Amino acid sequence: MQTPNPYQFPPPQTTPPTAPQTTPQAPAKKRRSRAAVAGLGVLTAVALAAAVTGAVVLFRGDGESPPAAPADPSKPLVAGWKTVVNPQHGTAFDVPPDWEVLAPTVFSGHVDDEDPDKVLVGHTAPALYKSRWCSIDGDGDGQVTDVRLANTGTKGAVGAKDAAEVAEKTAPTWVYAAYTQPDKSVVKWDKPKEYTTRTGVKGSYVKARSEGAARPNRCAGDGRAVVFGFKNSRGDLVAWNFYGRTGVPGAVGDALIMRIMSTVRLAGEPKDPAPGP
Repeated sequence: MQTPNPYQFPPPQTTPPTAPQTTPQAPAKKRRSRAAVAGLGVLTAVALAAAVTGAVVLFRGDGESPPAAPADPSKPLVAGWKTVVNPQHGTAFDVPPDWEVLAPTVFSGHVDDEDPDKVLVGHTAPALYKSRWCSIDGDGDGQVTDVRLANTGTKGAVGAKDAAEVAEKTAPTWVYAAYTQPDKSVVKWDKPKEYTTRTGVKGSYVKARSEGAARPNRCAGDGRAVVFGFKNSRGDLVAWNFYGRTGVPGAVGDALIMRIMSTVRLAGEPKDPAPGP
């Protein structure tokens, strides 16, 4: 196990945003998300916990031929599940039917608690599990913060040399960003492991976790992340990401996380080589 080093994350790409996909909010109080969810290039929410400085964005690989995508990657590999397609990166994966799949243009990420304009890590085309698992008005200003139980999506990986580096840098970053700010010492992670998905996509994954995160409010606590680094059809390195709370009733277990990751696949040509998440 290791302790995270400070990585430097760039802000999301400043392309013209599309309207974020949101859930209708209760009229009594204003709500804001536990993490940022917005159209590409726009950040609209404040995190309760903070994050490390350091992520990877889109990176062009070494030309190794990746496996072909299924004939119709938009159809789930697991009967009854939902498919999450990210056209920007040319990827897809499946989630259980009770997960909420947002639009491909939606950016979901975390900002620095000390500098809300600084995006620490994020991904697009997210799928959320229990998006209002815990809600809190932390400072009594009427702004209700919704905390998700789990979140998954895909991001680019500019600057990484290989899939193992993508996973090893990104997994602990999600844990720090979502659950342990400003304490990096409680974030631990395993060494990268090679992995091949059900459709033959090869890469490496890393599991990270926090042990002893502070609990300044009833929604805070320890969390985990699993990141799978691989190449899309253009040879760009990308990362499939999962992160969620641990040690609470209903927390997403390892078996389900790995089953979701097993469905990661290619989904045609990426739309463009944009450097953002």
